[in-house]
Amino acid sequence: MTDIDPTGAVAEWWGTAVSRMAPGEIELRGRPVGDLIGTTTLPSMIWLMLRGDLPDARQAALLEAALVSGVDHGPQAPSIAVARMAATCGVGLNNAMAGAVNTLGDHHGGAGEQCVELLDDILGRERAGEDLDTAVERAVAAGPRYVPGFGHRFHPRDPRRDPLIALVEAAVRDGAVPGDHLRAGLALEAYLARGRTKPVPMNVDGATAIIYAELGFPAPLARGLFVLSRSVGILAHAWEESQSGKRNKGPLPRGILPAHHAGP
Repeated sequence: MTDIDPTGAVAEWWGTAVSRMAPGEIELRGRPVGDLIGTTTLPSMIWLMLRGDLPDARQAALLEAALVSGVDHGPQAPSIAVARMAATCGVGLNNAMAGAVNTLGDHHGGAGEQCVELLDDILGRERAGEDLDTAVERAVAAGPRYVPGFGHRFHPRDPRRDPLIALVEAAVRDGAVPGDHLRAGLALEAYLARGRTKPVPMNVDGATAIIYAELGFPAPLARGLFVLSRSVGILAHAWEESQSGKRNKGPLPRGILPAHHAGP
């Protein structure tokens, strides 16, 4: 039989270290899937697929806490609202979920990634010789107008912030994570509260950014992990709305029309 791929170019077209499949065999990061089924939690599986190894128990618990915290924030969140509207339009759950996930951009869903970048900038400036307070001030001045990961339009203090930060602080005390991004995040929070009658506390994006960074995930994966987390809430809302029997549910209740503005 003639070798149809003598140079191996075709086999290398989608060459990957993530998975291997052959008749009767499936390996994920070099581990037979049968060995993972029933022994590996979903957070550990996510870690394995992204990192190539399995986390220890403390790392897995921190990752799980971050994933749990971002699952849902109600139908006022654009991603959830899109999922619910789509579910009334006669599309399947996969379409409703895809539409919702596609709204998770720089303004809705990207703050965790942006916060990791900001914390990395602060720590980079510190390593270059700046004291931490100066590094924070200069990084904020060089960053976006809205400091990602801080403040919340609904919550005076995000109820997810304290339990997440408490878990990181405990992990730092036990030597499970280094603590540098936590230190930078708390210094940034203190800087934003300075001279204000109303502080600007860290929100869930800032707290999970600290966790993802402390666990060694690069900034873009902070957004990817948030998308995985929020997909759970998206699915739940899309499923609930699909059972309502309502059709073509739009962003405004029937009978309420958008305000009309004069102009071109």
